[in-house]
Amino acid sequence: MATVGLTGGIGSGKSTVARLLADRGAVVIDADDVTRQLQRPGEAVYHATVERFGPEIVAATGELDRPALARLVFSDPTALADLESLTHPAVRRAVTERARASPAAAGVVLVVPLLLETGHYDVEGVVVVDCPEATAIARLQRERGMAVEDIRARLDRQLSRDERLERADMVVDNAGPPEALPPQIDRLWTWITSLAGPPS
Repeated sequence: MATVGLTGGIGSGKSTVARLLADRGAVVIDADDVTRQLQRPGEAVYHATVERFGPEIVAATGELDRPALARLVFSDPTALADLESLTHPAVRRAVTERARASPAAAGVVLVVPLLLETGHYDVEGVVVVDCPEATAIARLQRERGMAVEDIRARLDRQLSRDERLERADMVVDNAGPPEALPPQIDRLWTWITSLAGPPS
């Protein structure tokens, strides 16, 4: 069984690629999903986050007010560093544990937006989902209703497109129409399964 990391800039289409890989038999573990689970009320990460940033990041439901937290940390590098120190180690541990506990499969795919920035995940290959920045911005405005300034604040904390491509073992070009993806995913899945070697 091979474990690979799947990353890319915000709006590149990581979730779509991960879903297509899951359709082909991959075990997909999404770091963003794990983060949301660890930030639920009652979890240690939740309590540490509220203690650091105060009640203004808590919604009326008692859950974290994610937009409020994002506005706070993306305008303050120190606050962002503090949030990452509270969150990243716990997420990394949980993702790693889930990967190790995954049932026998041809491949495990860790979807980690900051995989290359943090460098803390043990993977056998890096897959980068790529598209031009303008395409990603338009996609995020259309699909998530995000403001351009919020998108750029997130882009600024990620590696540049060129830096990601330089460090990729495989690249999925997601600049085109949806029908351009499946053939690429077939080739990618063949590569992932080849990393595991022949069956024993």
